[in-house]
Amino acid sequence: MKYIAEIGQAHEGSLGIAHSYIDALSKTGIDIIKWQTHIAEAESSIYEPFRVKFSYEDNSRFEYWKRMEFTKNQWKELKSHCDDLGIIFMSSPFSLKAVDLLEDIGVESYKIGSGEVSNLLILEKIARTKKPIYLSSGMSSYVELDETINFLKNSGNELSILQCTTSYPTKPEQWGLNVIEELKSRYQIPVGFSDHSGDIFACLGATSLGADILEFHVVFDKMMFGPDTSSSIPISNVKTLLDGANQIKTAIENPLDKNDISNQMELKGIFEKSIAVNKDLEAGSKISFEDLEAKKPPNKGISAKLFKNVIGKRLKKKLLKWQFLTINDIEEDG
Repeated sequence: MKYIAEIGQAHEGSLGIAHSYIDALSKTGIDIIKWQTHIAEAESSIYEPFRVKFSYEDNSRFEYWKRMEFTKNQWKELKSHCDDLGIIFMSSPFSLKAVDLLEDIGVESYKIGSGEVSNLLILEKIARTKKPIYLSSGMSSYVELDETINFLKNSGNELSILQCTTSYPTKPEQWGLNVIEELKSRYQIPVGFSDHSGDIFACLGATSLGADILEFHVVFDKMMFGPDTSSSIPISNVKTLLDGANQIKTAIENPLDKNDISNQMELKGIFEKSIAVNKDLEAGSKISFEDLEAKKPPNKGISAKLFKNVIGKRLKKKLLKWQFLTINDIEEDG
């Protein structure tokens, strides 16, 4: 199981906050920290629909992308911090210039965001690095995914695909957990789940359906500003998510054989029951359903599952209340 925590833009353009995220996430057990590498002038234009005022601090989305940029040296510092803590540094580039920057700092793997799946230009650039690629499927039909997978499959990159729904936050009816098995069957490559639900439940559900990779947005607090905050989980919940997913994965890898109960025999000897009478009964009494009780343990009389065999039979001898009923207490002819 591989766990990817996405910081994305949760650092709000602050290098100090970005480093704080690394420190906090290093204590949760995640494998990879995922960033987004934006170079506003390379990825955006004056025609971008998001070039509107959407925050108190930024007059346009373009200004927001600019504020999210780090210098090459700052990215190197972040990468070095991840290395020091044994966490893989991964990023989603949104321009070819961003790929160049990430190569310069020694990025170890690439995440392809949902909006870049059909961008074969950037995919060619990334494929040439021969580094692992995690492909998000959020905005793509199978026709589009087929094209991209076919484009990448002979490039020599280790390729994984993530079921994703591009909606923030994603509602349960939008999770698309059924797609996990479809992707496994269709592409025969590692399949995971990229979550934008804002809670831990979607990832746990995805794990139970066979996801081998979980990616989720994180934030220090759900009250923070940011376009992804509503779709993120608090870092305080990450360890709970990982513990739950690990236990689910362990359960999946250890299927039970319900035809083999050999390891339950000792417990069966404690919890199963024998038939007893619930009142004093004289010799010759005809046993009725109302005369019976089931009491522990199972080896003191007739098994409770055989109660129908004693109904209507007559007793050979007197039985006291709560005494177990044995086969020797019943007349053979009833």
